[in-house]
Amino acid sequence: MKMFEKNFEAAVERFPWSGLIVLALSGFVCILTEAVPAGLLLPIGESLRVSEASAGQLVTAYALGSLLAAIPLTQATQGWRRKRLLLLCLAGFLVFNTVTALSPNYMLTLAVRFLAGVTAGVLWGVTAGYARLMAPVSVRGKAMAVAMSGTPLALAFGVPLGTFIGGFVGWRAVFGLMSLLALLLLLWALRSLPDFPGRTLERRMPLRQVFVLPGVRPVLLTVLAWILAHNILYTYIAPYLTLSGLDSRVDLLLLLFGAAALAGIIGTGASIDGKLRRLVMFSLAGFGIASLAFAFFSDHPFAICLAMAIWGLTFGGAATLLQTAVSDAGGENADLAQSMLVTSWNLAIAGGSVIGALLLNVLGAVFLPWANILFIAFALITVYQARVYGFPLNKR
Repeated sequence: MKMFEKNFEAAVERFPWSGLIVLALSGFVCILTEAVPAGLLLPIGESLRVSEASAGQLVTAYALGSLLAAIPLTQATQGWRRKRLLLLCLAGFLVFNTVTALSPNYMLTLAVRFLAGVTAGVLWGVTAGYARLMAPVSVRGKAMAVAMSGTPLALAFGVPLGTFIGGFVGWRAVFGLMSLLALLLLLWALRSLPDFPGRTLERRMPLRQVFVLPGVRPVLLTVLAWILAHNILYTYIAPYLTLSGLDSRVDLLLLLFGAAALAGIIGTGASIDGKLRRLVMFSLAGFGIASLAFAFFSDHPFAICLAMAIWGLTFGGAATLLQTAVSDAGGENADLAQSMLVTSWNLAIAGGSVIGALLLNVLGAVFLPWANILFIAFALITVYQARVYGFPLNKR
């Protein structure tokens, strides 16, 4: 019994739960800061005296900041100590969310949202590499799963809860609560987060050389195709659900999606260290099956509910799988490879919104899943061909 207790304690000590949870909550704050305004556009617009469409640009400004900042700032801060960089990001969320909560002016709010997006671009660039530095090699995949769990948690529960709270106490109070969360997280990180040095000048690789490393480009292509497919439908899920009469149940269906996504990330964390390629193929195939159900059974509520659950289950581990794959391909230059992934991810979010809008306006919501199927097929072919580098056949 004592031997078991010693082994258990040693395993807990080897796996850096506290530091990884800090990273996960940092991602939670990041996604929450990005996505909460989408559910509060009407009160934000009324408060700042702008249209709902103009209020929607607060989300666009954040995404633009992340898109523009991820690669250059990650490259510029390679030599910084990891803890100091993460603490500065958390301090940024504290300041920018506080200013957003107090701002009386639309243009000031827009500018601060852009700066919050810049902070997010840096944070996503450092998180995966930080998680890899903390954990032993044998459990790095599990460590990545824990560190990335904040994303599905924020999408599944944080954003709906923030929207719900905003309906009672106002959107400014929601940003105030996010500032408080950033402050508490900053204090926790100061106390418990381990520190690591940045890379010396001799160990840094130019951006172009990281881009052409074997495996990096297949992963980035997969990111583009997978996240494009996801956002084409996710962004316009409400008009699509009118086809089955479920448009009044969007909140419940997104909750179903989120709960399934949480199950997906738990399953991913449990098996990613030995089955990354298999999990990516399985996830894409599952998403493809769900998209076929959306395409052929758009007027069948039960089929739509089942497809939503499958979609969520197969998407939950996407961030972990793709970030782990690009980190493996980037090796010592994982931070730069991650910054490319962040840029690709945000391009796919913007592209999904544009392509989805075109399809919706020209062909109608019924054609959205068919675009999904095309992009998923491309992603599957890319992963299949990247059997040596990117998504290798051999175990990690």
